[in-house]
Amino acid sequence: MSIRLHNTLTRRIEEFRPAVPGEVRMYNCGPTVYSSPHIGNFRSFLLGDLLRRFFEWKGLKVRQVMNLTDVGHLLDDAEEGEDKLEAAARKAKVSAWELAERYIAEFFAALDYLSFRRAESYPRATAHVPEMIAMIETLVAKGIAYTAPTGNVYYDLSRFKAYGRLSGNTGESLEAGARVEINPEKRDPRDFALWKVDPRHQMQWDSPWGRGFPGWHIECSAMSKKYLGETLDVHTGGEDNVFPHHECEIAQSEAANGKPFVRHWLHARHLLVDGVKMSKRLGNLHTIEDLKQKGYHADAIRVALQKSHYREPLNFTFDGLAEAEKKVARYRDLAERLERAAAGSGPDGSTLASLVAELRARFEAALDDDLNVSVAFAALDETVSEGNRRALEGAQAAALLELLRGMWSVFGLLESAPAAELADEAILALVRARDEARQRRDFKRADEVRDLLKAQGIELLDGKDGVRWRRIRREKRE
Repeated sequence: MSIRLHNTLTRRIEEFRPAVPGEVRMYNCGPTVYSSPHIGNFRSFLLGDLLRRFFEWKGLKVRQVMNLTDVGHLLDDAEEGEDKLEAAARKAKVSAWELAERYIAEFFAALDYLSFRRAESYPRATAHVPEMIAMIETLVAKGIAYTAPTGNVYYDLSRFKAYGRLSGNTGESLEAGARVEINPEKRDPRDFALWKVDPRHQMQWDSPWGRGFPGWHIECSAMSKKYLGETLDVHTGGEDNVFPHHECEIAQSEAANGKPFVRHWLHARHLLVDGVKMSKRLGNLHTIEDLKQKGYHADAIRVALQKSHYREPLNFTFDGLAEAEKKVARYRDLAERLERAAAGSGPDGSTLASLVAELRARFEAALDDDLNVSVAFAALDETVSEGNRRALEGAQAAALLELLRGMWSVFGLLESAPAAELADEAILALVRARDEARQRRDFKRADEVRDLLKAQGIELLDGKDGVRWRRIRREKRE
């Protein structure tokens, strides 16, 4: 069966066909590195990793690029105001350059912790300003961009009639919704900045229009062209990227290059926490490092963030994460048991050939159908059940294990080492957290902590003298 994916641009599910047979050129919108990467970011990033892994499962070569936005992204995606990175650097009392390095390091640490397959390139905006200037010069020369007396350069949206195809935000709807503020140096309030001149900005570069910095949208247009060419097979991001960022990318790239920019657009819906939007104010914004420090394993985080279809909102809960821990523990226990069984002698593996083929076909068909992860996980879990139900030895165990490893690899599971044994201090911290939850009569949270410790090989023993803990053998885990 061929791969079929929903295309945000056409609002239909379409057969996916890369321009070059056998090779996929994919660009994933990456982080703006002004804060620690959180689980909402990683819901979108995992869409790119899942696509990459599934394309490779299907035998395709994937050329994957993910940008790092370290300049030019203004607060609230506005045309005026302070850069997100510089605002965060000012609060932290460090330079914007230092802050970017800090959060780029955190981003890559999170990628590695979650066993992402590394992209071909992670271009930084600050390292590609010459390419951005060259594209802006092309747009100015074509009369599609213009320079204001201040040195700011704007894209003239009246020259690109297709603006709004991706998001539905046409010129008329923008004006009717009063989505834009009046700026006297713009020809049209909807025009967006390609180059900004602001002496207060820390990050500055020389340009034909004066010393300044690029607009946010031009970065991805220039960098995707440099690394993947003028037309991409796939471009992904979060739904918040659709407008204005991706809409503006299309306008810039197609006007400058004279070719279609992206053949297939995919966008992940928002992530909620306990049914509400994440925010620092509500105290429900969780970073990958937060979850790691709480003792949650990377595989469980991946399951929790991939369990829902990418075009549906995902509601993240700690109950769900605890269930994911149990699921992954079952996966790992079966993998260890099948590895031992495969090392022995037993019946020919061909006796399982029809079952293996059927389970593989169901798993693959689910992902062929616009990445239907719910059905794919069901096929995976049925394969796990077959492994637990059957007394497999030798080649039979090896055949089922090979299938399972392939399925797990598509979701990025069981690629890291088993959860490292928690240090005594980490165990004691979790024991204290459980005790505090019980004192608050938050028995739900207390049970979550107990289950988390159990999934990582720690048994709690409640007694009249308090709580003791001990490590248990993996074979005894549920």
